[in-house]
Amino acid sequence: FSLKELHGIFPWLVESIFGSLDGIIVGWNLRCLQGRTNPNEYSVALDFLDPSGPMMKLVYKLQAEEYRYDFPVSYLPGPVKASIQEQVLPECSLYHNKVQFPSSGGLGLNLALNPFEYYMFYFAISLITQKNSPATHHVSPSNSAYFILVDTYLKCFLPTEGSVLPPPSSNPGGAIPSPTPRSPAVPFSSYGMHHTSLLKRHIAHQPSVNADPASQEIWRSETLLQIFVEMWLHHYSLEMYQKMQSPHVKLEVLHYRLSISSKHHGSPAQSSYQALHAYQESFKPTEEHVLVVRLLVKHLHAFSNSLKPEPLSPSAHSHTASPLEEFKRVVIPRFVQEKLYIFLQHCFGHWPLDASFRAVLEMWLSYLQPWRYAPEKPPQSTEPLPRSVSDKWAAFIQENLLMYTKLFVGFLNRALRTDLVSPKNALMVFRVAKVFAQPNLAEMILKGEQLFLEPELVIPHRQHRLFMSPTLGGSFLSSRSPAVTDASFKVKSHVYSLEGQDFQYKQMFGAEVRNLVLKLAQLICQAQQTAKSISDHSAETMASQSFFSWFRFTPSEVNGSYTGNDLDEIGQDSIKKTDEYLEKALEYLCQIFKLSEAQLTQMMMKCGTAQDENGKKQLPDCIASENGLILTPLGRYQIINGLRRFELQYQGDTELQPIRSYESAALVRLLFRLCSLLNHRFADQMEMLCSREDFVGRLCRYHLTNPQLAQKIRYSPVVRDRTSHNWGPRISLRFLASYRTLISLLMIYFFASWFHIGPVGCTFIILIGYFLYAVIMTFFFEGWKPHEH
Repeated sequence: FSLKELHGIFPWLVESIFGSLDGIIVGWNLRCLQGRTNPNEYSVALDFLDPSGPMMKLVYKLQAEEYRYDFPVSYLPGPVKASIQEQVLPECSLYHNKVQFPSSGGLGLNLALNPFEYYMFYFAISLITQKNSPATHHVSPSNSAYFILVDTYLKCFLPTEGSVLPPPSSNPGGAIPSPTPRSPAVPFSSYGMHHTSLLKRHIAHQPSVNADPASQEIWRSETLLQIFVEMWLHHYSLEMYQKMQSPHVKLEVLHYRLSISSKHHGSPAQSSYQALHAYQESFKPTEEHVLVVRLLVKHLHAFSNSLKPEPLSPSAHSHTASPLEEFKRVVIPRFVQEKLYIFLQHCFGHWPLDASFRAVLEMWLSYLQPWRYAPEKPPQSTEPLPRSVSDKWAAFIQENLLMYTKLFVGFLNRALRTDLVSPKNALMVFRVAKVFAQPNLAEMILKGEQLFLEPELVIPHRQHRLFMSPTLGGSFLSSRSPAVTDASFKVKSHVYSLEGQDFQYKQMFGAEVRNLVLKLAQLICQAQQTAKSISDHSAETMASQSFFSWFRFTPSEVNGSYTGNDLDEIGQDSIKKTDEYLEKALEYLCQIFKLSEAQLTQMMMKCGTAQDENGKKQLPDCIASENGLILTPLGRYQIINGLRRFELQYQGDTELQPIRSYESAALVRLLFRLCSLLNHRFADQMEMLCSREDFVGRLCRYHLTNPQLAQKIRYSPVVRDRTSHNWGPRISLRFLASYRTLISLLMIYFFASWFHIGPVGCTFIILIGYFLYAVIMTFFFEGWKPHEH
């Protein structure tokens, strides 16, 4: 094919691979393609899309001719799309000089992208647009072809060792030129000062472009990272996030939602906060999305930590620092920090309270621990002691203070609303507590808070605004940024740049957060008690499920309790795991916040989780009132989690109670009809016999049981004032429908056959024996009523 023909089919080819932007065309469905299920297609796709494969060779071939391809602005993330449509230039240099007016008769704005940008835009955005694939939930995201390609591209264009591999070129000794600046086709204003790309700044200081080939190729690294960050993280702008933190704005958004639900489209709130509502609700990341972002975070830590140590001589540094090395120095604070923080805040606030939050949690914990991806190896030790966090990471912790403190508070608020008896939820609490309990980490976080709380010097507004934006030309981690020696000022600029000047900081080691930790510790103790009671209940159930257990009538069969969790289905091993997770999490929390044993004991006493010897006989916490017993919030928690329960007893007509598992349904219904017929026909005669005062009357009262309740029961308020019913004397044969009774009769007939006694004779002996037993019981225990049992 000629270049002109390749230029024409390139957009069609990209769309055929990654799918259309509207999600209608699925393409190759790389997110569901796995080597385990489709090995041939999997290997072909990876080879074709490899950085050195045919597709990238085509990209570089078209790149050499400086072709441009239109990408609709309407499919960009919400904040970028809104700013471009309002003719406000985004801060990211990725969009500079690329926005084009639509052609005559065209609709909407477009970005004029070079082939590499166009390819990577489609690759990155396919993670967001292709959401409705029916097979997505049946595959493991980390084994998909898409996940492997993301990892491959990151390793190729953001290498931790060596430099970026040069692209293949058809010209010997030649190189693919970097994109040339183009004049803007639309008159745009800007957010303010925007940073120039690292590539442009380095070329400006180079005597010749060809003198340093690395300066030519860093544009691919920077472009790749910017595209990934913009497509995956930039769905909630910093300005909108800061506005959303205002209580006044939150109230206005609530009014807006109410106006939408009531269809009052003329309300002022709609025009003022429509964009606010759209930004807040439109972005719903998936678990796969979060896993890919975690892969990006882990690789960026490894990429940044591969930075070579700076020379002692400043002059030597200025001559030897390559563009890639400077890119490593500023990659996290300039490109990732702000957008990742807002992304995490959105996930912490909107993610469902279920076990799928584990993906968000692990991504957050990966960002908090850059030392895990450092090249140095930990010292070998025979003792399994936790590795202490080195003091050299203090600057990172201070300049990411909100990532540690505010998000920790957000996690506490989530944990307080989850069922910690669930093993998956217990594991998440354990993971967070274990990470924050690493030696020296809590001390460095506390030091960062102390630096932030130091008295602030009076700083001119213009200068303060310039420094506190990490997206400006010089990063505060870069040696080329203005020299700032005040660590306190660095921390303040980090906090205020992300949360705004009016932000009220909540100390992680302050009294308010400490109370939240105590509440969490209280819930952990309650969850441990719940797991223990469930474990005991499961053990008793297992013991009672023997071969003859279904012959017996036990209270547990009638008054079974609902445990409110999945531990019964998981088994005893997972119950033990849950207890271990909670016990270690409580230990770690005590280490982090210096909680004493006396505090924990006092807290458990206040909680009221102390139980009696078997842990099940106490009633739930309730208050006696004129209408009966009223559950307290603690009582509701105890019932929901299976800690305590009311002893339930059937209070209705004993003949109409539900059929038990130990009864034959057919016999119960048949005997009920027979007894109903006899009771209806001989009701007057039975009433007359039972009214006699002689021995015959006493014997009839013993057999023709009156089911009226004789003892007082603690009713709930609904049935407390119920009118008592007296059904009168009647015949009840329901006991003959019990499997236990039937098996007992069969065994009696079986043993009687050994003594050559036939069924008729055996039945006569049983009736005579029962009559003698009834006579004796009539003399001594007239009040005892067997038909109630």
